Amino acid sequence: MSDKLVCEIFKSSRKDEMYLYVDKRQGLAPVPEALMATFGKPVSVLTMILTEDKKLARVNVADVLAAIEEQGFYLQMPPAKEDYLLDIHRAQLDRQA
Repeated sequence: MSDKLVCEIFKSSRKDEMYLYVDKRQGLAPVPEALMATFGKPVSVLTMILTEDKKLARVNVADVLAAIEEQGFYLQMPPAKEDYLLDIHRAQLDRQA
């Protein structure tokens, strides 16, 4: 795999804060039908270039790149409610600093 990947990110129409990351060139073709049935209609939210040194809010870029290379996609699950509330609190503290 090269050191960068053009990645398209889709959000789920059925589950809040569930996202699929895919190689833009392959699109959703590698995603199993069973997962797509659960995921619902994919809504494209962002296309970006992923590199090892890029920072993402809730996932490790190396994990995303490895999953896309191995299986053709990365599924980001919604955060646990407690973690999500803690993330919001931390973000508010960061803004105040």
